[in-house]
Amino acid sequence: MNNNKPEFILGLACCAGAVVAASCPSLALAAGGPDPAAAWWVWPLAVFFVCFVLGMIAVPAGIGGGVLFVPIVSGFFPFHLDFVRGTGLLVALASALAAGPGLLRSGLADLRLGLPLTLLASAAAIVGALVGLALPVAIVETALGVTILCIAALMWRAKKSAYPGVARPDALGAALRMSGIYHDHAFARDIGWQAQRTPLGLLLFTGIGVLAGVFGLGAGWANVPVLNLVMGVPLKLSAGTSGFILSIVDSAAAWVYINKGALLAVIAVPSVIGMMLGAFIGARLLRVMKTSVIRNLVIAILLLAGVRALTKGLGWWA
Repeated sequence: MNNNKPEFILGLACCAGAVVAASCPSLALAAGGPDPAAAWWVWPLAVFFVCFVLGMIAVPAGIGGGVLFVPIVSGFFPFHLDFVRGTGLLVALASALAAGPGLLRSGLADLRLGLPLTLLASAAAIVGALVGLALPVAIVETALGVTILCIAALMWRAKKSAYPGVARPDALGAALRMSGIYHDHAFARDIGWQAQRTPLGLLLFTGIGVLAGVFGLGAGWANVPVLNLVMGVPLKLSAGTSGFILSIVDSAAAWVYINKGALLAVIAVPSVIGMMLGAFIGARLLRVMKTSVIRNLVIAILLLAGVRALTKGLGWWA
């Protein structure tokens, strides 16, 4: 039974997509959707495999699956952007939830560090989701393309430090007890850490929450640089804690999209299942592989997806 588990889950995903497509064909074909002459299982199966690969990449890179899912699926799959953004939040949420228990058990995610940041980011994500659904699709697609290209540039230029030296925590960070020790399996030693510039970090996470809600991207692409470069948290702990933060922030924004009806099971079911299965593997890869390899791959994917989203929003590439 265990050997057939992936195939069983994939079958459930495809069956769920078939039921939705059969009962609501107008939704499945929203905004120039899939060719009705094509087999019903083609698009769910394609989304499943894309998300499986994205899940393996997203967790070691410390970014939510949504930041890769939204530009890729909106640019190269024939689904309406609102449905893609709603699914993108669920995809990022699924990736974070799938990897979260393993990261917490291994000490690569810290609750005391993540909870204060999550509180502000979650409230901001709700506001961002409401704004994003109120804007015209062309404007959102253009802004999405610009944002994705900026994210790629930020990741390329950011000089992340594996073990930032923080001589002394700030008063707020000390009051919130943002410090501790985690075990680095790659070097087989314990690493002590403490946070700095906590007020600035809280402010930046508020802005991250807004962007996550507007574009349905999740927020891992910005979580890790802020935790690592601004607050002085070691890189692996930043990536792990980012997954925990995503699991709460994306939950808040996703409810807005669900309430507005911007969610299609034929897209969401195979996407979430594929992302979760990929994230299980990604959580294991985080412990042993070099983050620079994944980082360069993510940058290349973001450049391609960002150009596609920008040209589509401007009407240059239908």
